[in-house]
Amino acid sequence: MPSLLAPSESTIRKALGEFQIDADAAQIGQIQEYMKLLLAWNEKVNLTAIRDPLDILYRHFCESMFLSKVTDLSKCRLADIGTGGGFPGLPLKILVPETELFLVDSNVKKATFLAEVVRALGLSNVHVLVSRYDELGEEIAPVDFLLARALGEFGPFLHWAGGQDVDARQVALWLGAGDVKEVEKNEGWRWNEPIAVPQSLRRVILLGSRSTS
Repeated sequence: MPSLLAPSESTIRKALGEFQIDADAAQIGQIQEYMKLLLAWNEKVNLTAIRDPLDILYRHFCESMFLSKVTDLSKCRLADIGTGGGFPGLPLKILVPETELFLVDSNVKKATFLAEVVRALGLSNVHVLVSRYDELGEEIAPVDFLLARALGEFGPFLHWAGGQDVDARQVALWLGAGDVKEVEKNEGWRWNEPIAVPQSLRRVILLGSRSTS
């Protein structure tokens, strides 16, 4: 049975280094505190199916933070849709603290956890919204990036994301490579080439921007 302790500073630095991510001591401390809360709450709220702390570090923290290496997030407004345990939004907020972040999830217990993480880590300019994403518009608009890691249906999401009420400039999707062609079929978006996620066989980040034509 894996240990439920947060990884050490050296382990976190090594993992981040494999994604070419730099973090200072304070940010690493925030990662450790966040993980302690996640492991404790996960026993009762089921925030993630991944239980091993090292797997959580790589799959949730490093893969989330990797977005900051492939696009400029400084001073952006981010909305994390279906955020669950706070991924990818909160790790990105730790790494790029000047962002404004909206965490959207319809589950009240998960939202309570997210609010506790925000408080414990001393994060500012983070808004936890208990809602279905398709019921939101002007509450989060305008958005520089809509983030999504755990979507089941891309069509309805992209239709909503492309609407004037949301006013989303770009979307960033964490996908299996096999889902890319399905996403690219959706009209109204221009897609960059998929970016392979380090330490992963088939996971990619797909960036899209609204088509003006």
